[in-house]
Amino acid sequence: MAQHEKDTSTLCLFDVDGTLTAARQKVTPSMTEFLTRLKQRVRVGVVGGSDLVKIKEQLGDNVIEKVDYVFAENGLVAYRYGELHSIQSIQAYLGEELLQDFINFSLNYLAKIKLPKKRGTFIEFRNGMLNVSPIGRSCSQQERIEFFELDKKEHIREKFVSVLQKEFAGKGLAFSIGGQISFDVFPEGWDKRYCLGIVEQDTYQTIHFFGDKTSPGGNDYEIFADPRTVGHVVASPDDTQRICQELFFS
Repeated sequence: MAQHEKDTSTLCLFDVDGTLTAARQKVTPSMTEFLTRLKQRVRVGVVGGSDLVKIKEQLGDNVIEKVDYVFAENGLVAYRYGELHSIQSIQAYLGEELLQDFINFSLNYLAKIKLPKKRGTFIEFRNGMLNVSPIGRSCSQQERIEFFELDKKEHIREKFVSVLQKEFAGKGLAFSIGGQISFDVFPEGWDKRYCLGIVEQDTYQTIHFFGDKTSPGGNDYEIFADPRTVGHVVASPDDTQRICQELFFS
């Protein structure tokens, strides 16, 4: 490919936490510059489980203008070429009764978990999902790391999800553990594959996906394993740059 040519038949989709940034941290100048260079070669999009506010906190207020697609909440809030494309609502889809049953059950379970520390915002209501955090999303960065290390040993989130899967079996809910302190709950099919239904309308020949939580149960697994994507496992933002460099700049 000549240096000035752009391959508009290829799309690179990136997870945010652990892929473009360290967990819940701001993007580095190096990564920002790299994405700008990559966008000169192929189409570029980001897909995160977080809401748009958090994605902007990490990738910059101008992220919608800097890349071709921004998919917040797995694509339930979607921006295409700088313009709002669509918004989906979990409460309209599931109904208030099921939502309240789920929230009440989860709060009761959370009240029985004993942790070294608990903070605030244990259930965050988003457009396309509920985000549940045993420690609470208002924890500090150090408390976040401490919980993550404890969770790796005691599988707190994994056990919580297992209980919820049994309690709400047959209700059309799916669960995904991602990041360091929480897990997402959403209607079946509303994982990161949701964004593929949007980009498919633009008829790409190849869609690359880059993510770090690609094992079963991780919030990148479904889109990583989807036959519509070429999946790449990354270990860090530096790893993301290395793989992209080999694919598109060699």
